[in-house]
Amino acid sequence: MADVPDIPRPSQLWKALSPERRQRAAAAFWSDDNASMEQTEAVLAIANRIKFRVSSVLKMPRDKKSRQLAAMPAVSELVAARLLVAYHLAEQRPMMAAFLDALGVKHDQGLIEDEEMAAPAAEKLDVAVSAIAAAHPADDVALYLSTLVWQDPETWGALAERTEIRVPAPAPPA
Repeated sequence: MADVPDIPRPSQLWKALSPERRQRAAAAFWSDDNASMEQTEAVLAIANRIKFRVSSVLKMPRDKKSRQLAAMPAVSELVAARLLVAYHLAEQRPMMAAFLDALGVKHDQGLIEDEEMAAPAAEKLDVAVSAIAAAHPADDVALYLSTLVWQDPETWGALAERTEIRVPAPAPPA
């Protein structure tokens, strides 16, 4: 198993997202048909946080659950990882597709078709990272690359060494 990447964990990435991006990620999360386990955990966390019964949270409209989840000061690594994946699938498919195209990886709108994909060569990663870094905002690229590394460190671990994975802190207001 690959070592733990030297980048922020999914929960730290989640905390660092803007409120607007967290809201979009939460909306995508509740629409994700593959996230039932993580959604159950999120429902329990929301119920605990707002002192509601679980059944009441389950009955909430998606937009209200999204607002509640986006307002959570912390979520588990499992929920944070699914939030990030759901966000990328809903909001960042063009960047995902461009990255995989530059790598020469077969995909369906940013979803890798080969479940047994080998780690790409460093030279190919350089080309793919440069391609998306030139066409997309730095914070989007950093979030995507970080998400890939955490999702599958054996395949994508080399991305942790890329400078594009680290977004400089915003300058303090003048």
